Amino acid sequence: MPADAITLIVGDEELLVDRAVGDVVAAARADDPETEVVDLGPGGLEPGRLAELTSPSLFGGGKVLVLRAAQDLGKDLSAEVLRYAKDPAEGVALVAVHPGGAKGKALADGLAKLGARRVSCPKITKAGERIDFVRGEIRRAGGKISPDGAHNLVEAVGNDLRSLAAACSQLVADNGGRIDDAAVARYYRGRAETTGFNVADEAIAGRLAEALEQLRWALATGVPPVLIVSALARGVRGLAKVGGAPRGARGASLAKELGMPPWQIERVQRQLRGWTGDGVARALMAVTEADLAVKGGAADPAYALEKTVSTIVAARAAR
Repeated sequence: MPADAITLIVGDEELLVDRAVGDVVAAARADDPETEVVDLGPGGLEPGRLAELTSPSLFGGGKVLVLRAAQDLGKDLSAEVLRYAKDPAEGVALVAVHPGGAKGKALADGLAKLGARRVSCPKITKAGERIDFVRGEIRRAGGKISPDGAHNLVEAVGNDLRSLAAACSQLVADNGGRIDDAAVARYYRGRAETTGFNVADEAIAGRLAEALEQLRWALATGVPPVLIVSALARGVRGLAKVGGAPRGARGASLAKELGMPPWQIERVQRQLRGWTGDGVARALMAVTEADLAVKGGAADPAYALEKTVSTIVAARAAR
């Protein structure tokens, strides 16, 4: 098997999973900027489609094929993926995303035995781990944060890793190398962060004019673009999680399976009306690209955000 022809991402920490997928895409596009990315959401793979997606294109060019929720593929599709992994197509990078656990373990084990590159993305659940994550994110961005600053940033922003990562990036960008408690208080303590989630709610509901209005208001009032992307990503990932949940699961068992409170699941279930699996997959790719854009990949973050909102709304409307 060629190096990195198959990547197995194991874990259910959404931010880390998305970063691992993004790393594969970035590596492929470093070799071929025209590399196509096909991101298949829950239920997006049908019998025979893998062969179709991995067959050589008349126009050439590379491809990254992302299989989300690989644990739900079932016996026949899992066997199809394993057959492909024995002799992967040239120029195609296959990424299988598996949350870990017993369900679909045969596929994950089989890919590992065939030499797939494994990336672990375990859930971060403890307060101390989140503080360590914040300190690591600040270092990753080229800065340093005091112990009190890291603790208070977690207190101010909350437990969502994507929001924490966005906050770290913004703090280093605006304050330089050293971040202390005063900087955290100045930026995030008491900030009305619901503005970004208002943008996400309107976009997911398919209301383009309202979403763009909320977006422009958020930017005008100083909400960092990275926090708006974080809110959009959190909303779309919620659609993917709830939409891909096992049929028949409900109540406390569903809440435990997804790691979400029941009220939030009910809210996302209402939002899912009007969405398809392919639409969710397109929206997921849009927020992944937006995350790269607002962190330096685009000259105009505001334009990148408007394009992302429009893509999400269009993905919902597509049939």
